[in-house]
Amino acid sequence: MSERLYYTDPNLTEFDATYLESRHVAGQLALVLDRTAFYPTSGGQLHDTGWLLETGSGTKLRVSEVAEGEDGSVLHYVETPADDFFPLAIKRDVPVRGVIDAPRRRDHMQQHTGQHLLSAVFIELLNAPTVSFHMGDENCTIDLYVKSLGVEQIREAERRCNEIITDDVPVAIKFATLEEACALGVRKIPADLKDTLRLIEIRGHDLTACGGTHVSRTGEIGSILLRKTEKVKQGVRVEFVCGGRAIRTARKDFETLTSAAALFSSHIYDIPEQIRKNADEAKAAGKRQQKTLAELAEFMAAAMLADATDRVALVSGAASDAKAGSIRLVKRAFTDRDVAFVKLLAQKLSTQPNVVALLGAASPQPSLVFAQSAGGGFDMGNLMKEAMAAAGGRGGGSRDMAQGGAPAGADVQALLDSVASKITNAS
Repeated sequence: MSERLYYTDPNLTEFDATYLESRHVAGQLALVLDRTAFYPTSGGQLHDTGWLLETGSGTKLRVSEVAEGEDGSVLHYVETPADDFFPLAIKRDVPVRGVIDAPRRRDHMQQHTGQHLLSAVFIELLNAPTVSFHMGDENCTIDLYVKSLGVEQIREAERRCNEIITDDVPVAIKFATLEEACALGVRKIPADLKDTLRLIEIRGHDLTACGGTHVSRTGEIGSILLRKTEKVKQGVRVEFVCGGRAIRTARKDFETLTSAAALFSSHIYDIPEQIRKNADEAKAAGKRQQKTLAELAEFMAAAMLADATDRVALVSGAASDAKAGSIRLVKRAFTDRDVAFVKLLAQKLSTQPNVVALLGAASPQPSLVFAQSAGGGFDMGNLMKEAMAAAGGRGGGSRDMAQGGAPAGADVQALLDSVASKITNAS
C-alpha cells in the first residue's frame, strides 16, 4: 500500500517515488507508486491532478484523475496518447517524480478547510450538524440536519466564519486512537474505523476526523461566501465558496448586476425593485392584451358569421350523429394568427346557436381547432382524431371542442376542406 504523504504535509506538491505496478482499469492506465502526495477523490473532496516524470527517460505523463482502489491503493490515472507508453509504465522500481497542480491543490485546501469551519459554526450557532459535504469544480455544498435556515441565520454564519478566518487560527493535524478521539470530543468519528484516526483541529473551534488536505491557518482560507440554500430530503443544503473562488464569484456577481443595472439605468441595489415594477407592468400589459384579443375575436366572430354562406340543412335521421335543423358552417385557415387566438375565436363562434367552426393556424406549427354550439349534432373530438390520423398528427377533445397539431408542412386548408366535406355529406 502506498505511503500517503499528504497525510502529514498537505503543502507538498513535488515528491520522489518509484513505480510499484500498473493496472488497466476500464480502458485506462492507472499507476501505483510506493509513495504519493496525490490526493484521491474521497470524503467529498476532489482529486488532485498533475504529472509523473520518469527520472531516467524524461517521459512525462499527465495525471488526470486519482482514485482509491478496492485494496486501498492510490491509483494514478494517466493520459496515454499511444500504446507505446504501456510497456514503459509496467517496469517496477523505476524512479519517478510527482508534480501536483499546485493552484488546484490550494483551491481544494481552501474549500475543504472552509467546510470544516462552516460546519463548526453551524453547530455553534444553531446546533445544526453537517450530514454530507460535496466539492464541485465551481462551488461546494453541505447538507445540514436542520428544518430551515433564515436569511439572518445565513448572514450570521457567514460573518462568524470570516471573523475566525481573520483571527488566523492555527489548523493542525493530529493522530489518535478511537479512545483518545472520544476523550478529545471529536465532532465526527467514522463508523467504519479500523486504524488510527487522522484529526484536523481548528484550534478552539473544531476537531474532526478527516483524511483530506487542509490549510495550516484559517487566514489561508481567504474568505467564505455563502450562496443559496435549498430544502433537501435530509434538511437544508447550503452552497458556498472559499478563497479565490469567493473572489471570482463575487466579481462575476458584481459584473452581472452592473450589466443588469445598466439596462434599467439604475443602481445595482435598485434592481430587485425595478424587476418587480417591470413584472407588474408586464402582467398588466398581458391582461390588456388578452382583453384586446378577446374583443378582436368577438368582432371577427360576428363578421365571419354574417358572411357565412355555407349552410348545411340536416334532416332527421340523415346522419347518426346529426340532429334535424340547419347549421352555419364557418371554415377558415389563418396564416397570421397562432393557435391560441384561433381557439379563442372558435370559442366565440360556438357561443352562437347552430354553428360549426372549422379553423386552422399555419404557424408556428400547423394546428386545427374544431368547435360547435353546445349540444350540436356532430362529435368534434372524433372528427379531429380522424383528421389527425390522415395528416399524421395528434389531437382530440370533447364533443363540442377539439384541437390537434399536424406535422410541419401539412396543408391546413386541405384538412379543413376534407372535414367540411364530411359534415356536408352527412346531411
